[in-house]
Amino acid sequence: MKVLITGARGQVGWELARSMQPLGEVIALDRSQADLADPQGLRACVRRLRPDVIINAGAYTAVDKAEDEEALALRINGEAPGVLAQEALALDALLVHYSTDYVFDGSGDRPWVESDPTAPLNAYGRTKLAGERAIAAAGGRWLVFRTSWVYADRGGNFPKTMLRLATERDALKVVADQIGAPTSARLIADITAHAVVRTLAESAQGRFESGVFNLVAAGATSWHGLACAVIEGARARGWPIKAGVIDGIPASAYPTRAQRPANSRLSTASLEARFGVTVPPWEQGIGLLLDALTEARTN
Repeated sequence: MKVLITGARGQVGWELARSMQPLGEVIALDRSQADLADPQGLRACVRRLRPDVIINAGAYTAVDKAEDEEALALRINGEAPGVLAQEALALDALLVHYSTDYVFDGSGDRPWVESDPTAPLNAYGRTKLAGERAIAAAGGRWLVFRTSWVYADRGGNFPKTMLRLATERDALKVVADQIGAPTSARLIADITAHAVVRTLAESAQGRFESGVFNLVAAGATSWHGLACAVIEGARARGWPIKAGVIDGIPASAYPTRAQRPANSRLSTASLEARFGVTVPPWEQGIGLLLDALTEARTN
């Protein structure tokens, strides 16, 4: 089996290159090799490689910048996934794609389920929703996983930023009224590998159904709660933490170019039922992250 991964240098793409290795030949391409901003070049790449599974881990993720570059974001997040879906259909390949909690408007306080009405608040969310719709319109065999608050021990992300700031400053202010589930790229990649195996078995039995599924860690917290967990966990592991005060502030006190949803909770009931998995609590992933980062510091 041949597996094509796009966005190989991203947090999720990097982990996918690891998690998919036992399943066959893995071809992990970065932007220089498979540019989602060039959908027709992407089409030619897929036709040349003829994979059995396509996993699109590439995306335009600069949420604030997307407000001024929506056309580019739409080409990468909307048009390119549709092209991949069309080519997957032609090859009878499976397409796996990642979307976001930002397709919802963030209202209420219950976890969003896959069938809830979508209403993105910003350009990034609109372009990601366009990608979902383009894939569904193309048909074929596909899975879309909506995730949120992604981090890893490589690349730039919120927990690593908080760690850096906490070693440099005496006090921090962090948004406390936006709620979601911090989700590790490793968890996303591992569940994806499991889902691909399950999906291929379903396809062989003639009972596969495409669909959208929420894929996040269990539980929820605020950005402030996440920052506190990361910083206190690092302090307990011997990090030279300076920050003695971590104040929670409303999102209105930290204005951004793009509006963010207040409620990013996602229900994983459908994911767990369909693929026979149990997602771990978000705190477990943060502990593993801190262990990895601490080991890297001391080596």
